[in-house]
Amino acid sequence: MTTTVPASVDEHHQHDHRPRRSRNRWLWLAIGTLGVAGILGLRAFTGAQDSFGVPGLTADLLTLATSVIIESLPFVVLGIALSIVVQAWLPDDLLMRYLPNSPVLRRAAISMFGIALPVCECGNVPLARGLVMKGFTVPESMTFLLAAPIINPITIVTTHQAFGFDDGILVGRILGGLAIANIVGWLFSLHPQPNSLLTDRFAAQCAAGSHEHRQSRSEKSLDIFMRESSVLMPAVFIGSLIAGAIQVAVPRDVLVSLGSNPLWSILAMMLLAFVISVCSSVDAFFILPFASTFMPGSIVTFLVFGPIIDIKMLAIMRTTFPGKVLLQLSLVVALMSALIGLVINYVA
Repeated sequence: MTTTVPASVDEHHQHDHRPRRSRNRWLWLAIGTLGVAGILGLRAFTGAQDSFGVPGLTADLLTLATSVIIESLPFVVLGIALSIVVQAWLPDDLLMRYLPNSPVLRRAAISMFGIALPVCECGNVPLARGLVMKGFTVPESMTFLLAAPIINPITIVTTHQAFGFDDGILVGRILGGLAIANIVGWLFSLHPQPNSLLTDRFAAQCAAGSHEHRQSRSEKSLDIFMRESSVLMPAVFIGSLIAGAIQVAVPRDVLVSLGSNPLWSILAMMLLAFVISVCSSVDAFFILPFASTFMPGSIVTFLVFGPIIDIKMLAIMRTTFPGKVLLQLSLVVALMSALIGLVINYVA
């Protein structure tokens, strides 16, 4: 004897995960937002009270974490906005319509998207996620993610203002960024199952996106905003605290003393870039005072490695890629950045 399940009960079971998912999004958005607001509020309070009752290291931690938030948060918001535009408002085939058919040439064209989408590395993560949701392959979106912070009008202009064309720093940054992004995209395109390069949660979102109920553009925009904000705001909060804590613990004098050695200066600059987590639109001005101490190749390494791999970026990228993929990505980018720096050190 068969039992017929009422349609209302069946529909209930099909959709009962949605309120829980909504509650989780609100919870994580609240955690991230309150965490960021808490850091900014504590920093403002300690500044107004002249660090009353606050140890020096704690005040420094709050100052450094605040600087990371102030630099990254506007670009995260801009990246979410652009992700909404890409997913909800652009025609489905607009971005793909004029791309070459060859995978290598497609990735080369995608690596130039940053010229038209001037967002630093923080905002590129939600935008890259939007490209995957739109139908781009994981290696293609990864190519964009790595190249866009460097192949970006704001970054190029600020780097030129800081260094001009001296010692090939500007040219080395642009060509190095393009080379790393395209080679990494090619390497990951060899993976037999590219979708396994994503976290289970994001892969499920991508799969659900192809079967989701029809929504108006406004409803879809709000859903994307909630989804991306609930993922990225906690990452900004946690990443800023980790970056600030490590900056407090690592003495810069140790790094500066290594600046005259062709190899050690590169390793020191990679460590500094990883720890400082400064935005690519202003990192040229940050590193400019070190130019008189460190060799040109090590400066280029800082300017190439930092926008791709740093504490803040790893925290944000962890929302999209599993730890194993991030470890592989970090290793490849580190080796290529070091090679570029060594070549420039011995040629310049």
